[in-house]
This record gives sequence, structure tokens and C-alpha cells, in this order.
Amino acid sequence: MLRLGWIVALGLLIGSIAATPVGPAQVAISEKAGNQVWNFDSEPVGSLPKSFKVGTLFDGRPAGDWQVMEFKSAPSPPHVLAQRMNTGAEHAYKTVLVEDVTTADLDLQVSFLAVGGKGDMGGGLIWRAADDRNYYLARANPLEQNIRAYRVVKGVRHLLGNFDEIIPVHKWHTFRVVAQGQRFEVFFEGHTVLKLSDKTFGNGRIGLWTKSDAVTYFDDLQLLHLN
Repeated sequence: MLRLGWIVALGLLIGSIAATPVGPAQVAISEKAGNQVWNFDSEPVGSLPKSFKVGTLFDGRPAGDWQVMEFKSAPSPPHVLAQRMNTGAEHAYKTVLVEDVTTADLDLQVSFLAVGGKGDMGGGLIWRAADDRNYYLARANPLEQNIRAYRVVKGVRHLLGNFDEIIPVHKWHTFRVVAQGQRFEVFFEGHTVLKLSDKTFGNGRIGLWTKSDAVTYFDDLQLLHLN
């Protein structure tokens, strides 16, 4: 009888451990099976996440005001990474790169919220970046109601593809890029919007992007290495 009671107690203890929820700080960065996730929840408010580096504008100023902020309506609260600078010329590209990640073939995804902007809105994903002047870019713009992909060479964009899409403002959206060799596929809200081919950049860093006066919040940046 005593032995039976011990077995029951052990079973209850194991069940309790299995049901224990994982807190935000425990999933801030996951690197299992080549997967990395940044949800920014363990980062101090007002800081730039470790290994993230802000680019520079052509006049030498930092390319945006990138910092972690509290936002309880985030997909995974309480924190987001926000680009908060609400001024900028037409070709002011606000970039932040993850310095310690270099990859070629990847599955890259992020959630974003277009908060404000009169000349521009929204944001996008950077991949295979040599630096903040040379990279691939896919971005979604609620003002123009389209999704576009570019190669950026020496700070100049070259259009690779366009897809017209209804993009509601003040709503979180999911944006994803899969790159394998010279073939790229761009997804918006889970469906394919662009299929492209280009071989300018072979590998490089990943990052986030906004333009001009767009204020944008990002959450749950996810990277799966495919090579």
C-alpha cells in the first residue's frame, strides 16, 4: 500500500513539472536545431539587444532610433523592438543588423506593426547583408498597399519584384522570407506573394528595416538556418 502511494505521488510530481509554463526570459533566444528566436522580452527597456547593431545614414547619423520598449499588445508580450525615429528623407533607410549571425540559406520571419508615418509606413526583413549598404530586402508598405523585394547595392535599391496587397494599419502582420541558393520566396500572413531569383549576395547577416518617417514595432524575429 505504501509502495502504491509512492508511485502515485511520483506520477503527480512528474505531471506538475511537465505542466510548468516557460517564462518569457527562458525563450528570449532559442538555438535548438539551428533555430534562433528573438522575442526581446528579457532585454531591458530602452536598450538595444545584444549583437544588434544600428546602421548609419549617409550623413553619418545612426540609422534610426532602435530600442526595446514595453508594449502589452505585442504578439509575445511584454516587449518589442521599436524603430521610433519619426523623421527622415525619402531615402533614409533605418537598418539594424544582427552582428553574430551569418548565413546563406534561411527561413526568416518576423511580426511587425505599422505605428505611424506620413511619407512611409511599415518595414521589412534584411538577409545576406554584407553591411548596412549591401543586402537583400523584402518590405511591406501599408501606405502604398504593396509588398516589394529589392537588392540594395551601395545604398541604392534595385527592384526585384512587386505584389499589390491590402495591408491594414495598426494591426500586427507576419512577414517571412525563405532563401535557398539564388531563389527567394516571400510570404505575407502565411501566403506566398513573391518568387524571385538573384545571385548578387551569397551570404551575410540578417536584420530589420524601415524607411523615411515610418515608426514600426517588431516582435518574434525567427531564423531557421537551412544550410
